[in-house]
Amino acid sequence: MVLKNKGQIGPRFLVYLIGLLVMSLGIVLLIMADIGATPWDVLHVGLYYQLGLTIGSWSIVVGILILTIAALILKEFPQVGAFLNMVLIGLFIDLYLLLPFMHTPNAWGGKIAMFSFGIVTYCYGMGLYISAQLGAGPRDSLMIALTAKTGWKVRNVRALMEVIVLVIGWQLGGPVFWGTVVLSLLVGPIVGVALPQCQALTDRFLAKLKDDREIYINRMLKEKNRGAS
Repeated sequence: MVLKNKGQIGPRFLVYLIGLLVMSLGIVLLIMADIGATPWDVLHVGLYYQLGLTIGSWSIVVGILILTIAALILKEFPQVGAFLNMVLIGLFIDLYLLLPFMHTPNAWGGKIAMFSFGIVTYCYGMGLYISAQLGAGPRDSLMIALTAKTGWKVRNVRALMEVIVLVIGWQLGGPVFWGTVVLSLLVGPIVGVALPQCQALTDRFLAKLKDDREIYINRMLKEKNRGAS
């Protein structure tokens, strides 16, 4: 059963934050495996190669541009969750890249292992942050805006977005390899499995906290009534 989560902002933000941490780790593992990254990260790395700054900084800059376009299309201000998503993922990417042991393996076996673990980590991190229901990220916001504007199916809009971004990133020198094709084929199915699992986990976590809080309140009321009598 999927709960429509309302309230419990603190616990939901904790799940959201953990999800972004996990997803950012997956992004960095995919980049460092050096056998192909997601289309958006191909763009971020390409911009980093050509213009400097950091990969995380370009993730934030591109996110700002995307949110602005989405806001103009929808004629409404983006949700706070979209801004948090944009800033925190960029920050987390740069922090992970500073870790001394975060480097590209020399052997192909190591690269494939890092890449495989990166896909699963990325997808489950996405599932966790979405399960907190605190708003979509910039890229998802643009997808929703374009879908509403054009009337196209979500998968067609998403595919067109990612092809355009991939071509631009490739022209800038971003890491396009056979892993990029594998990602395009596997991310959707893996997220399809990960999202309901993460949603069920988050719902159980929130329900447990709610039950514990109610038990605590009832206990305090009983003690208060006992003292009054």
